Amino acid sequence: MVSGDAESAEEQVIEAALRPKKLDDFVGQDRVREQLSLVLHSALRRGRTPDHVLLSGGPGLGKTTLAMIIAAELGQPLRVSSGPAIERAGDLAAILSTLQEGEVLFLDEIHRMARPAEEMLYMAMEDFRVDVVVGKGPGATAIPLDIAPFTLVGATTRAGMLPGPLRDRFGFVAHMDFYGPAELEVIVRRSARLLDVEITDEGAAEVAGRSRGTPRIANRLLRRVRDYAEVRADGVVTEELAKAALRLYEVDERGLDRLDRAVLGALLRKFGGGPVGLSTLAVSVGEEPETVEVVAEPFLVRQGLLARTPRGRIATPAAWAHLGLTPPPTAPLAGTLFDLDEEADPQQ
Repeated sequence: MVSGDAESAEEQVIEAALRPKKLDDFVGQDRVREQLSLVLHSALRRGRTPDHVLLSGGPGLGKTTLAMIIAAELGQPLRVSSGPAIERAGDLAAILSTLQEGEVLFLDEIHRMARPAEEMLYMAMEDFRVDVVVGKGPGATAIPLDIAPFTLVGATTRAGMLPGPLRDRFGFVAHMDFYGPAELEVIVRRSARLLDVEITDEGAAEVAGRSRGTPRIANRLLRRVRDYAEVRADGVVTEELAKAALRLYEVDERGLDRLDRAVLGALLRKFGGGPVGLSTLAVSVGEEPETVEVVAEPFLVRQGLLARTPRGRIATPAAWAHLGLTPPPTAPLAGTLFDLDEEADPQQ
């Protein structure tokens, strides 16, 4: 029996093996890929360190993969850290002071970095220098420390939470969009080859269509469908087999999983389609409000099944149709000009 930690480690190894290693192998994000190629190749021709790069977008769209590709294209090592791991300015100074010239530093979830470290990063990005404070109180002394020129690659899922001064110090800013079905099919077929999985074009299309526009989810679903094919069939992933496997794993034809359907089901059956506050909706499905807001809602909104309004969450007519329910005569009509407000976040 494989332990949970060992299984997680194995999944990470598989994910790493599926990541493309070069820009030419990276599928999708055509505009970002072309722009980034110009930035990197121009820097290589001039023999200079490229501008700092900021990548924003939802989880699983390839930000970490692009950071690895940037380092590979430059022929430099990659140093990896994250915003939550840098709690003090000293943590950041320790990382920066050990960087070699040209090295690439990847900071995931950069918007969650501590404020003192963020202010130190300003000077490091612009002048390749940091001031290390020694001592406390009136006797504290700031010692300037030069650091080697480096390229910072920052990744964030909440670009709006980045302070303006930090955003402005990035020479190249790219937003990564969700993938289309055709792009995801290419990714699924490529991953199937790497995993030595035999899959038909129809099977790849079925997996891609339920992947929520996200390569990470596409690869995860492919591995689960592979397991089903190996245990309950002859190992070939066909359209019918993919449908059966994904039905077992509770992923429906539009990509909604158990949590998505629980949120929609509660909104429709318990609250008549809304409006209902986020906290109330989260309690009704036994989840934290942040989980509902960050994990389920973005996809439901993008699919046109749920609307966020100043009065609360409201189900759309498409949500009633998707769950096969008939809306009551008093059901709210989501999507009116005066109701919709994507920035609204009513809690009650």
